[in-house]
Amino acid sequence: MCRWMGWSGQPVVVEELLFKPKHGLVDQSLHSRMGVETTNGDGFGLGWYGQGEGPGVYHSVAPAWGDENLRELAAHIESPMFLAHVRATTGTAIQQTNCHPFRHGRWLFVHNGVIAGFDQMRRELMLAVDPALFAGIKGSTDSEVLFHLALTFGLEEDPVAALEQAIGLVEATAVKHGIENAVQASVGVADGERLWAFRYSTEHRSRTLFVTAEASAVHALYPENERLRRFRDQDRIVVSEPLADLEGVWEELPESSVLIVQPGPDVHRPFSPHYDAARANGAPSPAAASPGRA
Repeated sequence: MCRWMGWSGQPVVVEELLFKPKHGLVDQSLHSRMGVETTNGDGFGLGWYGQGEGPGVYHSVAPAWGDENLRELAAHIESPMFLAHVRATTGTAIQQTNCHPFRHGRWLFVHNGVIAGFDQMRRELMLAVDPALFAGIKGSTDSEVLFHLALTFGLEEDPVAALEQAIGLVEATAVKHGIENAVQASVGVADGERLWAFRYSTEHRSRTLFVTAEASAVHALYPENERLRRFRDQDRIVVSEPLADLEGVWEELPESSVLIVQPGPDVHRPFSPHYDAARANGAPSPAAASPGRA
């Protein structure tokens, strides 16, 4: 599995969240406490929004803790929204094209989890990707295919409905192949204005995902903490595991739910994947994706 984090709020220098916290994401790449693997050293990625058009991305196959280029960049990049990811491969190659976040236009996507039996389903799932999007798949991971399925089902218009359809398709295809508990998914999606955080698994035992409490609550709990005093009302950190042991600062996202961080109040919604071929924007159904299968 992997670890990831997202920031949305006032512009912040990236190293403040990647390197400086006691258990920041770079420390989690070596000493994960809540992940399946303690070490997540199979690559790193950062995607951030700044002055240019769309997000910038930096990918490296080096472990995050030993990447001097990352340390230099993180000390100088200031961003109001970014996604970062440390990778522990579930079997696919260690290469830059397999590092998260994946990018399409203004959209970024990170995933901690796995599609069980992906090798058996890969052909069918890839055939369900919109042909106009197919060339955008550069690597070999299940995560990138899931992203392109969500794009196929309208992620740019409605990320929640699109991922419900995409994961629903994966689960429907898994049933055909006799694969149980097909999806384990902690997913982050961003467009530069909003950040979506999804927590879901077929077996309803999802990997951990946390978000910071509102600034007023944090200030009341830790009035003497200089770093926390900088928090503003719209600032949110979403992360696979807390960056520090501070009781009351971190709230765990409920199972089978999505958090939408946006201007104004956050939105918490249930997340219920399903596949409706009639609403799939012309994408093939699981049966049509595999000619000759009953």
